[in-house]
Amino acid sequence: MDPQTESTTSAVRRISAKERWLAISVAFDLVLLDQATKWFARANLVPGELHSYLGGCFWIRLVRNHGAFLSLGATLSEPVRQVLLVVLVGLFLAGALVWMVRARRVSRSSLWATTAIVAGGAGNLWDRIMDRGGVTDFLNVGIGNLRTGIFNVADMYITGVVIWLLAASFLTGKKKA
Repeated sequence: MDPQTESTTSAVRRISAKERWLAISVAFDLVLLDQATKWFARANLVPGELHSYLGGCFWIRLVRNHGAFLSLGATLSEPVRQVLLVVLVGLFLAGALVWMVRARRVSRSSLWATTAIVAGGAGNLWDRIMDRGGVTDFLNVGIGNLRTGIFNVADMYITGVVIWLLAASFLTGKKKA
């Protein structure tokens, strides 16, 4: 690998223990930020009551989501939801944390993408465990009837990574063409 390629953030390189523990610390801080925003929403908002800002582009409405993304799986039985959204997500997050601690040669972008996914997943998993399967959601953006689903800060971490990876994939594909 030439030195120029090695210096890019997408290059696979040796990750120091300090960098790994920094990523884990950042993930922990992001979970705390997510939980603080959810606590604030639960303490100050009336469930279902709509607050509209910026000409209706930004809504705040407190809801309890028993499903995953866009309430997917909310109608499943409680035992099935528990297995899918608590047990399997918990196992995935544990595996991702083990990878973060043990991985020796990874790209910086993979490490930080995993950090954001772990933080988002852990924030929502904490809600599911502490709130009998429900996740606190309260944010919504859009114009007119073109709107997102209701989401939270942890969802922003995960969605941000997905957008970042799609954009990076698209840009990498353009360079090869």
